[in-house]
Amino acid sequence: MSIKPKLGLFDLTMIIVSLVIGVGIFRSPAIVAQKAGTPLIFFTAWLLGGIISICGALTFAEIGSRFPVAGGFYKIFSHCYHPAYAFMLNWSLVIINAASGVGVALIGAEYLKTLLPLAWQSYLSVKTIAGLSILILSVLNYLGIKMGARTQNVLSMVKIAMLVVFCAALLGPHKPLLVPSFYGHTTGLGFVKALGVSLIAIFFTYGGYQNTINFGADVQQPRRNMPLGIFAGIGIVIVLYLLINFAYCSVLGFDTVQNSKLLAADLAGSFLGPWGYTLACVAIFISVLGFINTSLMSNPRIYYAMADDKILPPIFKQLNEKTMTQEFGLTFFVGLMLISLCVFDDFDKIVNYVMFIDSLSLVSAAGTIFIFRNRAKESGEAANDDIFKLRLYPWVPLLFMLVLLIVMINVLISATLMALYGCIIFLAGFPLYLLLKKVVN
Repeated sequence: MSIKPKLGLFDLTMIIVSLVIGVGIFRSPAIVAQKAGTPLIFFTAWLLGGIISICGALTFAEIGSRFPVAGGFYKIFSHCYHPAYAFMLNWSLVIINAASGVGVALIGAEYLKTLLPLAWQSYLSVKTIAGLSILILSVLNYLGIKMGARTQNVLSMVKIAMLVVFCAALLGPHKPLLVPSFYGHTTGLGFVKALGVSLIAIFFTYGGYQNTINFGADVQQPRRNMPLGIFAGIGIVIVLYLLINFAYCSVLGFDTVQNSKLLAADLAGSFLGPWGYTLACVAIFISVLGFINTSLMSNPRIYYAMADDKILPPIFKQLNEKTMTQEFGLTFFVGLMLISLCVFDDFDKIVNYVMFIDSLSLVSAAGTIFIFRNRAKESGEAANDDIFKLRLYPWVPLLFMLVLLIVMINVLISATLMALYGCIIFLAGFPLYLLLKKVVN
């Protein structure tokens, strides 16, 4: 039975906005400001990151349209590459997804910590709050309690509403960005280097656009609605991100942005007072819980698909008959999260660690568009109105892949140890693949 397209232009636009806007925007701008050094590089990086994300989203939209299967982002690797390389990529993604969830948990913990009594506000309390959040939500998932689509949509709308409220700070009195301070003194090679390093955290915050690969067969009139929905969705994200960053810099000052770990709360407190600070902390923590819960629900499904392909042992796809929970898969993922929480104690380190492998996987995934196009050409592909075809091919995917490769190089240069961790995990996937191939088969 073929999939019947049900998503209209508005549906696709809102899905893309929900996929991209996470909680990174409430923490990453501080890292970007530190790396950028000047407001000009800071805002250039955010705009460039959005444009490249559009290129990525369009590329993955065509891939998804050509290969409309459940779990498309996982499946394309095994469909287009050697099984060993596909396993190494997916094994790495399994690990970094846990670290990514921990990074978000630490953001929420940093915001909630400030509302605790002073005696509890120790360094350890951040990890404690993050760990308890993960454990409590994992227990709920063991019991079979799920957050449905409506709940997740509400949480997404809360985040969008928060961004709009924070942008409203621009309507009040603020510190204007003076022209000399805006441009700073970074030029030439220094400008390019600062821009490249800034993009690491930028792409962490823009992440999610790759999931357009899962909707290639669900969109009505794909040739028209796919590009329009992607441009509209990421366009909204770019405008919101630029506005809130301008609010951060204008209201708090660029120097404060560079040194603040609680940007959103500081911004809310500056124009709404103490209650605004408290409300922002609580709202962001709730958004973090929503992200972690989604991660706990979705990642064991990746294990299920890998076990179904006989890449992982069958125990990874065992379901509890009453709750329909993958108890072993969930336990494994929670274990990875807790290990990551013990190993990493800094959000900046997690971003560098995640983005090295994530960039490699994105480049590899985007590269499949050339394989799909070549196979279609060899088979004498006929015109098909149900397939979304990217315009400006091959320049759009090539630009996307080039920039992501630059991000990888910047991680390797600026955070060599974190990149090395990623390399070790990726390479460890090869002997593990050989072992599991013998054991499972």
